[in-house]
Amino acid sequence: MSYFLCVDCGGSKTSAVITNHNGDIVGRALGGPSNFSYMSAADFQDAIRTALPACLPPPGSEFPGVDSPAAARNAAIAVAPLLNLPLGTYLTVANDTHLLAAPLRFYPDIAHAVTAIAGTGSCVVSFTQDTFGSPVELARTGGWGWILGDEGGGFHVGRETLRLMMHDLARSSLGITPIPKSNLKEKVLAQFGITGEENAAEVLPVIHIPEPHSAAAPDVPPYQLVAREKRLSQLSPLVFEAAFEEGDEFALRVLRNCAGALADQIAMLCLTPGDVALKPKGVKAEDAILCFGGSLVRVEAYRELVLDELKKRGCVFRYVEFVEDAAAVGAVGLAKSGFGTA
Repeated sequence: MSYFLCVDCGGSKTSAVITNHNGDIVGRALGGPSNFSYMSAADFQDAIRTALPACLPPPGSEFPGVDSPAAARNAAIAVAPLLNLPLGTYLTVANDTHLLAAPLRFYPDIAHAVTAIAGTGSCVVSFTQDTFGSPVELARTGGWGWILGDEGGGFHVGRETLRLMMHDLARSSLGITPIPKSNLKEKVLAQFGITGEENAAEVLPVIHIPEPHSAAAPDVPPYQLVAREKRLSQLSPLVFEAAFEEGDEFALRVLRNCAGALADQIAMLCLTPGDVALKPKGVKAEDAILCFGGSLVRVEAYRELVLDELKKRGCVFRYVEFVEDAAAVGAVGLAKSGFGTA
């Protein structure tokens, strides 16, 4: 019997799903972070090995999570020995946005999809489909990592929170009418051992200092043991709670900015009047589906902020879906397509 394995690698977790030839899920596994861009090949292999219990049969597989041909090949070289597979026919490496495009095949009245991931990081890719209904990439933006981008993702939310806190502190120094107090600001500062909004600038050295090589030192605060990018991305749950459960206006301002940045990237791949000559591969939103994926856009209120920002930019999609389980969608899609069984 043929089996189909899909491993969805992200900045927060690794999710693996195996189906039989009928597309029935026969096994699942979870592991820690496995973003190929942020770790060595050895650490990447360890993360995948942890997420693939030996009792699960893996003769056929698809492997998402990379953003360039060179990265795809390097990831394939790293994972092929774990699956006892040769490079080529039975092993495909692609960005996880390809998994999110799967719903396109279920809508016969459209031929294009835009997939938008907003989890720890972010990436936006547009697709058409071939004669077999498989997604074919048209264009992409984002997926540049926390230093250069990740707009609308968890790191961006944390960075924007601190950036606006510094902006408000600057306003205060000018004697501008004070902005109302924010519980979120107090919670964020407390996470780094700082008390009082007036002392917000003390957070700057805290977020920039490199993490120590060892956790052995008893006087090292917990936040300093976390990778620098995680110090910011781990703030996003506080921001979401403050915005959508407490109605904190500062938190809502942060998320509107982040949603707008993600909407800018989605809109970049779309056509608006006058764009046809400028964007030969642009997609008409009204004739396409927008497929969301990732932990942040799992929150409906945040998705609505993104959709509101898209509407302001003249982009209203015919269909919108959130793909809850990208690994399962990928594995079932492989089985249904007969991947590697020719």
